[in-house]
Amino acid sequence: MKEDFLKYQAQTTPHPLAIEVSHARGNYIYDTSGNAHLDFVAGVSACSLGHCHPKVVEAIQKQSEAYMHVMVYGEYIQQPAVKYTKLLSSVLPDSLETTYLVNSGTEAIEGAMKLARRHTGKSEIIAAHHAYHGNTMGSMSIMGYEERKSAFRPLIPDVSFIHFNADIELSKITKKTAAVVLETIQGGAGFIVPRNNYLQKVRERCTEVGALLILDEIQPGFGRTGKLFAFEHYNCVPDILVMGKGMASGLPVGAFTTSKELMASLQDSPKLGHITTFGGNPVIAAAGLATLQELTETNLIPETLEKEKLFRRLLQHPAIEEIRGKGLMLALILKDPDMANNLVLESAKNQLILFWLLFEPKAVRISPPLTISNGEIEKGSQIILQILDRYMQ
Repeated sequence: MKEDFLKYQAQTTPHPLAIEVSHARGNYIYDTSGNAHLDFVAGVSACSLGHCHPKVVEAIQKQSEAYMHVMVYGEYIQQPAVKYTKLLSSVLPDSLETTYLVNSGTEAIEGAMKLARRHTGKSEIIAAHHAYHGNTMGSMSIMGYEERKSAFRPLIPDVSFIHFNADIELSKITKKTAAVVLETIQGGAGFIVPRNNYLQKVRERCTEVGALLILDEIQPGFGRTGKLFAFEHYNCVPDILVMGKGMASGLPVGAFTTSKELMASLQDSPKLGHITTFGGNPVIAAAGLATLQELTETNLIPETLEKEKLFRRLLQHPAIEEIRGKGLMLALILKDPDMANNLVLESAKNQLILFWLLFEPKAVRISPPLTISNGEIEKGSQIILQILDRYMQ
């Protein structure tokens, strides 16, 4: 199977971890040799409720027996998508009322950028250095790492960058700016949280000059930071909210939400301002609805902050320079890249799944399912400490 994997399936890196998966349940992934791997990554923040959560599986099974794909997005009334977007609206600020369901976070970014240009009639997009918003051409255009995108130029024009948390650069947001696109918490850069009311200041500047604020919650959204969405921590409501990853407990999905007035800009002149065949897929919408119901009807979200405290209390070690992030979106910042690489690889040998971050070579990701137990946190943390002890000897 591994030979076929390497031969027939396109690879994203020269050396994939290549665990041969048998099945996954709860907070564990099982390989074909019968080993249970404790999952501290959740499919890169996608499996909010762990693997094969019973309520999500039930929703998928029930919907797939009724109907699956029947029509391109926006033409037929399909109950799962309607119920899902209505529930989402009820738990968001009043100005975020209408949701466009798409297939991924990066497509949601594309749709949000198009909406901003269409609504404002302006073209300039401002993003942050060290940002990551996806890997399609538009999303890559607002990626803040030139070395990752130079091979694919030319990209879309009229994009400029500011430094995250740098108040002094907010003057670069002007009346020529259509939108500012920021991750609420910078992911690939190393889980950088906003400081000193930064997002609130960006919000005020955007309002002052008539630019739209787009917040990317693809990774921190859906309870990962101890609030349903991370912007709730920072007294900052965006004009357009972008989401993905954890929406449907592991199924491919994305969305952008805004006011009814703004969203109407994509409806006409031209019609089909954004169009997608599989967006709003009823099976995926049913999984998203079950996920959102579970998150909002249980204590999983507030418990996330208590679990963060446990991680921070347990993971104290001379090799760990700091722990960045919020809730269960955490990054261990180690002394050097070799140590970070070793920790990920050695943990895999000890049936603990960790992963890297895109742009910070000293970082190791900890983003487990929100269902992770205190006992599993203690178990995984002990493995991490033992590996770091051996490395430091």
